[in-house]
Parts: sequence; C-alpha cells; structure tokens
Amino acid sequence: MKLHIQVPVAQHYKAVLQAFNRDLFKALSPPFPQLKILRFDGSHPGDRVEVALVAGPFSRRWTSLITERQESENAVWFVDEGQELPAPLTFWRHQHLVTHHGTHSIIHEKIEYRTGSKLLDLLLYPVLYAQFALRAPVYKRVFGKVQ
Repeated sequence: MKLHIQVPVAQHYKAVLQAFNRDLFKALSPPFPQLKILRFDGSHPGDRVEVALVAGPFSRRWTSLITERQESENAVWFVDEGQELPAPLTFWRHQHLVTHHGTHSIIHEKIEYRTGSKLLDLLLYPVLYAQFALRAPVYKRVFGKVQ
C-alpha cells in the first residue's frame, strides 16, 4: 500500500533537507503512540533510527536504516527502510522528498508499507494518513507557510 502527502513550505528545498535532524524528528512525532527516541544517527546512508512506540504499558520497537540520500537539480531526498517493525507491519519504505517549486518547496511524505494482509493494509491506511498529515502544521511552522 502506498500513501503520499505533500506540504508546501517557504524555505529552499536544500535547506529543508539539511534541517532533518533529531529535533525535527521529535517535533514530527505523532501524539499517539508516544515515541521514545532510542537512537538517531541522522539521514545519511548507513544511519539508524531506533524508537520505542509506547501506548500505556505496551511498548514496541521500530528500527529503520537510512538506505539512500540523493540530490538532483530540483529535488533532494533520503529513504528510511524498516528493519525491525511493530506488528502488524512487515514492510516499510519512507521517502522524504523535497522538491523545488519556484519560490518555495514541497515536502513529500512517500510511504510504502505492507502487513501481509490486503484488508489490514486498507484498514491501516487512514490511521497512517492521519499520523503523517499531522506533520503539515509542524513543517509549516518550522519552514514557513507559502503565501
């Protein structure tokens, strides 16, 4: 299953990519489940990000590996791929893409995920969409709103 969220922001696309650090990652965390950052190396190939998803007394580990980082004339991006995923996820690939558009940029959240069940993939879609849509106000606050 794939989902794609786009958020226009005022800053230059390369400056946006450079700001993907631990503080931004923490600010982008959803309100539920609570995210406890165990390790955050950065956004370059070989870097790891490890978190615990905490919901009351339950905690699930999520580990991602940064597998790609690229720059082109009009876009920059990095990709994180799930290594250790909480059930029911069996596959996770998240491209953080920032494209240049005239005087502003667009942040793209491009996610591909699987659970092993097409029905469960469909049921999970609105939950994941909502969690990533909640990032838009944070991006606009950090990088500025497009007028």
